[in-house]
Amino acid sequence: MSTASVPLPNWINYGLIPILNLLVAFLISGFVVWLIGENPLDALVLLLQGALGRGEGIGFTLFYATSFIFTGLSVAVAIHAGLFNIGSEGQAYLGGLGCALVALALDHYVPWYVTMPFAVIGAAIFGAAWAFIPAWLQAKRGSHIVITTIMFNYIGAALMVYLLVHVLIVPGKMAPETRTFLEGGQLPKLDWLLALFGMRLGAAPFNVSFLIALVMAFLVWLLIWRTKLGFEMRTLGVSPTAASYAGIPYARTVIIAMLISGGLAGMMSLNPVMGASARLQVEFVGGAGFVGIAVSLMGRNHPVGIIFAAILFGILYQGGAELSFDMPNITREMILVIQGLVILFAGALEYMFRPALVRAYQQFAPA
Repeated sequence: MSTASVPLPNWINYGLIPILNLLVAFLISGFVVWLIGENPLDALVLLLQGALGRGEGIGFTLFYATSFIFTGLSVAVAIHAGLFNIGSEGQAYLGGLGCALVALALDHYVPWYVTMPFAVIGAAIFGAAWAFIPAWLQAKRGSHIVITTIMFNYIGAALMVYLLVHVLIVPGKMAPETRTFLEGGQLPKLDWLLALFGMRLGAAPFNVSFLIALVMAFLVWLLIWRTKLGFEMRTLGVSPTAASYAGIPYARTVIIAMLISGGLAGMMSLNPVMGASARLQVEFVGGAGFVGIAVSLMGRNHPVGIIFAAILFGILYQGGAELSFDMPNITREMILVIQGLVILFAGALEYMFRPALVRAYQQFAPA
């Protein structure tokens, strides 16, 4: 029997294996830091201090993590249905258009807590709409979802540039961006949350979208493990043949799963568009759609694991920025190497330790 099919306890699958992968990634990263003449332990301390050492750093860490939670959930929902959605980046772009249009329309008339539900819906609808075409092509024409979604990333980015340059730009301004939203179109900061722990948020754009992300994580858990649709999606993901034999409609399940996945990716835009910059800009996604793939894989496609993995990548983003400032030899490219190693071991090499762990478990575990 292949070791990939041997059942292991959850504490090994969801705890020990990700921790081992992470430790190996950091050991190799430490070796690279040592090669360029810096102390790996000092670099690790600076990274953690920059991300978690003060209120502002924690605020930036959770700000980045918020975007990764949305995109990680987006990837996870599709994976449970046997689909690999690489289009979260483009779906988030279009989601930004949806929430920006809502904010531009309502910020003159209503407060933020009235605008927010409509912005969530607008972002989800636009993100889902951008996922619908690849979903339909997969379900009805057999086009591979990986190819179509990754191509739609480029189409979405080009479409956003066109709209910002020719349609939504403020007359007389050079920057390709919308006008700044009024207070009714801005998500407030969560400075009160950090104040409960005696910390100050400072300039960090940590905002209400973090709470929305946590709510979405809970709803995804309900969907996947507590609903009939979630059972159908998981069945399709495990065995399309068994799903067909059980009478689960393939095309409907694929399209619904991708619509939910695209909607979650679209909601990611709430964080940078309405929470941070208060306007729609070019490149606001910043690669969060692709990071979501690693977050989902590292979190074992479970909402709780995705939250922790997103916070880890938030630490790498914020702590890496501080580290490159305090240690000039460690450039931004070096931080990308560290992030890449984490992605490599969390994703491509996630089962590297599994054969040895299976043998050890079978040898030492009680019958």
